[in-house]
Amino acid sequence: MASNTDFVQYVVDQCADAGEISARKMFGDYGIYCDGKIFGLICDDRLYIKPTEAGRRLLRREDLRPPYDGAKDYFYIAEVDDHQYLASLVAATCSELPAPKPKKRKSLPR
Repeated sequence: MASNTDFVQYVVDQCADAGEISARKMFGDYGIYCDGKIFGLICDDRLYIKPTEAGRRLLRREDLRPPYDGAKDYFYIAEVDDHQYLASLVAATCSELPAPKPKKRKSLPR
């Protein structure tokens, strides 16, 4: 089951105080980004955030689960209605994630 676009937009809006938040469709669900860094996934209308130590310290309740079959465990975030909590969790998580790799330029055929 894919995620509802209204739910995806709601999560994006809830995280907005952390930075420039965007979501991109991938594999039928969504990757969610802050300032260009992918920090989580939205799968089946559920938010999953990459596990980091900074994020773990802010969690109200640690719940590790895979967002889809065969995936690594992520923090499952059931409480998406508290925008201050989400924004601080996203900011803390992203502070420990590496910067995105620069995209390679495609060369034109000769």
